[in-house]
Amino acid sequence: MKKFLLFSAIAAIMVSGCINKKTEVEKEHGNAAAVIDQKTINELIDAMAQGHEAQRQRIERGVNQTAMLWREEDGSSDDFKAFCQKAFIYDDTELEKMFNSVSMHYETILGHFNKISLDLKRPVHLEGYNTTAIDEIFAGYDPYANIQNDFYRNRIAFHIALNFPHYTLAEKEEMGEKWTRKEWAYARMGDMFTSRIPADLLQKFSVVMANADNYISNYNIYMGNLLDDNGKTSFPADLKLISHWNLRDELKSHYDGTEEGLKKQRMVYDVMQRIIKQEIPETIINSNKYQWNPTTNKVYESGNEIASSPEPNTRYQHLLNSFNANVEIDKYRPGVGNYINAKFDEELEIPQAKVEKMFVDYISSPQIKAVAEIIKKRLGRNLEPFDIWYDGFKTRSTLNQEELSRKTAALYPNPAALEKDIPNILIKLGFKKDKALEIASHIAVDPSKGAGHAWGADMKGEKAHLRTRISGNGMDYKGYNIAIHELGHNVEQTLSLYDVDYWVLRGVPNTAFTEAWAFTFQHRDLQLLGIKSNNPDKEALDVLDNCWATYEIMGVSLVDQRVWQWMYDNPDCNAEGLKNAAVKIAIDVWNEYYAPVFGVKDSPILAIYSHMIDYPLYLSAYPIGHLIEFQMSEYMADKNLGDEMQRICTQGKLIPELWMKKAVGEELSAKPLLHKAQFAIDHINKKQ
Repeated sequence: MKKFLLFSAIAAIMVSGCINKKTEVEKEHGNAAAVIDQKTINELIDAMAQGHEAQRQRIERGVNQTAMLWREEDGSSDDFKAFCQKAFIYDDTELEKMFNSVSMHYETILGHFNKISLDLKRPVHLEGYNTTAIDEIFAGYDPYANIQNDFYRNRIAFHIALNFPHYTLAEKEEMGEKWTRKEWAYARMGDMFTSRIPADLLQKFSVVMANADNYISNYNIYMGNLLDDNGKTSFPADLKLISHWNLRDELKSHYDGTEEGLKKQRMVYDVMQRIIKQEIPETIINSNKYQWNPTTNKVYESGNEIASSPEPNTRYQHLLNSFNANVEIDKYRPGVGNYINAKFDEELEIPQAKVEKMFVDYISSPQIKAVAEIIKKRLGRNLEPFDIWYDGFKTRSTLNQEELSRKTAALYPNPAALEKDIPNILIKLGFKKDKALEIASHIAVDPSKGAGHAWGADMKGEKAHLRTRISGNGMDYKGYNIAIHELGHNVEQTLSLYDVDYWVLRGVPNTAFTEAWAFTFQHRDLQLLGIKSNNPDKEALDVLDNCWATYEIMGVSLVDQRVWQWMYDNPDCNAEGLKNAAVKIAIDVWNEYYAPVFGVKDSPILAIYSHMIDYPLYLSAYPIGHLIEFQMSEYMADKNLGDEMQRICTQGKLIPELWMKKAVGEELSAKPLLHKAQFAIDHINKKQ
């Protein structure tokens, strides 16, 4: 997973809306409505344009945007007019000087804020700390919270908004292809100040998210304490798996065709269902004190059944806390409507309706049923709901997982060993030696309490951090697979910071694009271990694997979207009501798009993802990332990955459609994957 992009996420989080919950916020923070009337604005524009008619459009945009942000505490209408007349820069050379200064100062500020946030979270994110209650409070502190309010008070925000006006997504789509790099950089600077959110609301949101992150990071199941109906366990005594990532990957590792493997998969599936429905006994979460039969939901101590209470909807209370924090911020992002719109229109820059239609069209396609039939034949049994994670198309599915883990543990007994080997990994992926060493010098590896994540730097001179889970016995294969995924994030983060021409264009269009690079690395994990496949069907199997994985995560993200839509429709709900709704939504999505394929109804499994709880509406980035990764892989099939990644990442933060056109020559679409999947289906069916 990628680190939570706090600054940009806060910018999106600020927009949520719920009419009947605004009153108290308005009373506390005052009226957020702009105070400069349109007549004053129009007169000011005409006055400023006299002698500068060529600048009229820029003046109009800048004055209107600044007026929208101006409040009573900033001064009178006369103060506003005086400010605009004095602060507007007409000369292109002087404007460029201001742009360079703002970029330099922002890199300093946000770069250090990013480091502060990263370091404050060390006790809750990393192994080796005895976390205390005060550590959790520090982890929830948001160094970004006051910057916007400070910059409105000292008028830096108004200087930027006046001289670098904001363009809507529609305008960027219309004009962006003709813009120069500098014009794109100016437009991204214009995205900096489009709202005014009180610092205490930002800080409250940060605390809510830190609490959710801490909850998820410590949600472990001791697998050796799971019992079957005969009172026996199937898992190693020391196996501790975090939900959902490790549970999912453990399930995926048992497609070995044995009854024991199937038994383990069914047990993991039972655990997941108990978590989703909040029927899981609270006493067995992150504890190895008791034994538990997840099928019967009975708890034992020393062989004797004991009374137990279920987790008290904690999972859904964290999600509800995130929603309520968003609702409070609602009116400070006028014209957007709610967090869903802001997440897709402003952060992803792909409208939610377009995303949903793309997903629905894909998971309803005939190719999906055809792939399911292939899986069914390969398994020799009817599909079960957990087969959404079928892993048998991959080369690794035919390999002994214990042998793979012995290999990875020997290579990477600790984080330092992985960090030292990053240059070699990059060289194997096609990077030139000098570039591999340069990139690796900007990446640090840390021991993670959670499944792992990547956290990029925000200024040159600081390192990106790969936080990965490594036990005392070294890195097992599942951990290695995740770590290579995170390394893909880190390399993108490094290239798109150090090699992009303007700091304000650093990064990628949205989180789906960095996920695409992470998937690109992850799919080459065996290649990096020196394991090659001589299977003549490998190309077809790889396509089917991508097709099926995309099908799975699209359903998960549809559930995520619809749960948020439900919360906006039911803003006064409690955690119990939200739990019931989330389970129902997951079952409804399953019954509509998955039951016809699986032949099994009423599974809630699509609601298991932990990101649904601690990364609001992040999940859509994964399926979009799969589609991007497929299109990039097709384009790079006969090219050097290292060279192409360097070229593509230097584009920086353009809008998605333009980025894709420049990267691979075509727009983002699910059609290329489905088209190639049909060829793969035909190829495999001819051989079966």
